[in-house]
Amino acid sequence: MSELRVTKLRDDAVLPSRAHASDAGLDLSACEEMTIGPGERALVSTGLAVEIPADHAGIVAPRSGLALRHGISIVNTPGVIDAGYRGEVQVLLLNTDRRDTFTVERGMRIAQLLVMPVTPVRVVEVTELSESARGADGFGSSGVR
Repeated sequence: MSELRVTKLRDDAVLPSRAHASDAGLDLSACEEMTIGPGERALVSTGLAVEIPADHAGIVAPRSGLALRHGISIVNTPGVIDAGYRGEVQVLLLNTDRRDTFTVERGMRIAQLLVMPVTPVRVVEVTELSESARGADGFGSSGVR
């Protein structure tokens, strides 16, 4: 098992944790309180800095319960934390609800962090790509079902 090195930048920061041992993501918690109006976005501090292992990336994803119950998502989902980044982890929340404001409270779980391996690649320019069954068929090409 790899390690995720974490530094608390504030005393009231909450270390990332899994609600259940089998969960893929580590919950990230807010380190500040704020209200997000309908259709608004806000950058929320976690009070944490992380050291993503080499050849890995931190993927910040929305929490399904917040999305279902309150329409809260992440603007740049998924957010990517590169292995070399050592600054504070912040989450850019979006309130998609058209009527209700949403209050982020200190200690509230606002996102989840997945630490995923990445494969470094070398970019090679070519004059044409190999053929595939799908070809250049794009958005919606696999049908409605």
